[in-house]
Amino acid sequence: MPRPGKRRFGRIRKLPSGRFQARYRGPDSVDRPAPHIFATRTDAERWLAVKEGEIIRGDWTDPDDGKIPIDNYVATWIEHRAGLRPRTVDLYRWLSRKYINDYLGVVAVADLTPAGVRAWRAQLVAAGTSPTMIAKAYRLLRAVLNTAVDDEIIRRNPCRIKGAGQEVAAERPVATIVQVYELAEHVPARFRVLILLAAFTSLRYGELVALRRRDVDVQSGKVTVRAALIERQDGSLTFGPPKTSAGSRTVTAPAAIRGDLAAHLRDFTRADSDALVFTGVTGAALRRSNFQRTARWAQSVAAVGLPRFHFHDLRHTGNNLAAATGANLRDLMHRMGHASTRAAIIYQHATEQRDREIAAALSAHIQRDRDRARSGHARREDDQEGQRP
Repeated sequence: MPRPGKRRFGRIRKLPSGRFQARYRGPDSVDRPAPHIFATRTDAERWLAVKEGEIIRGDWTDPDDGKIPIDNYVATWIEHRAGLRPRTVDLYRWLSRKYINDYLGVVAVADLTPAGVRAWRAQLVAAGTSPTMIAKAYRLLRAVLNTAVDDEIIRRNPCRIKGAGQEVAAERPVATIVQVYELAEHVPARFRVLILLAAFTSLRYGELVALRRRDVDVQSGKVTVRAALIERQDGSLTFGPPKTSAGSRTVTAPAAIRGDLAAHLRDFTRADSDALVFTGVTGAALRRSNFQRTARWAQSVAAVGLPRFHFHDLRHTGNNLAAATGANLRDLMHRMGHASTRAAIIYQHATEQRDREIAAALSAHIQRDRDRARSGHARREDDQEGQRP
């Protein structure tokens, strides 16, 4: 039985200032003070009651665990995150350095509040950071702090801004088939088929430049994706698995470009089966920066009426063309190399929109012909009425 006047849980001490200090013994048997001083004894008692409840429910977290600065915790999170692609690691480290560390780096994980997250995001907005980068940085911080919840460093994730992690990307341009061929003719001959395959097979750039002669069957048009060439921020090149679990796939190139593919293999690809299909002028693996420079990309796309057209927009073009053929969701997912339906549904929706436009035009055509028929019927009735005695 507790002695009269002695608290069952924790201790409260009145300070010379007239304010109150609270302490308690945690489940780890360490005596811990409250992080701040209280104005009244009642406030201190309420705080202790909350701590006691956390211990009873098993919700208590060691406050020392949360003292790690956010920049250190993010760096450790990225390092220990299993399954991240090298370019994703580069992206996360860059986002952390540029948008998290400079603003929140010294803040302890346990001290970050929802108000602090809102203030951080407002700073990024005020600094003119693009909405896309803000959304990416917010998603990274939210994912890191979700792990902090799992690690029982914090009880609840302070990232609670609705919609802050969503990015609304600007609609990318789509080339016509004529423009694709014009662009293919405008770049150096060794890149002509690279343009055609990107547009008509929907392969990603990294997948295309990782293709080897053994991956291409000209007669059947089958192109097998086994790897992707990854260019790191430090300039190193590595061959790794495709971007998604569904990225390893075989896609059939249209018969209309198989002759071009055969000519490319004859003129620009070494004979051994392991030879890269697309290389730079020296025969080395094709770096994106070298391709952009050698192909004079900005001038080439402008010349065919596609200013600010990115190489990835060729894949976007191919996806739209595939959807327009009436391909179903599973077909689109396979061709695009997507493990989820999200992107494929976007292209399918584009086709549905076009289908609605066709239906609307057909409806107008039907209505027009029916109106003409009714008008002719009315005229015939009038003529017959005039002929009656």
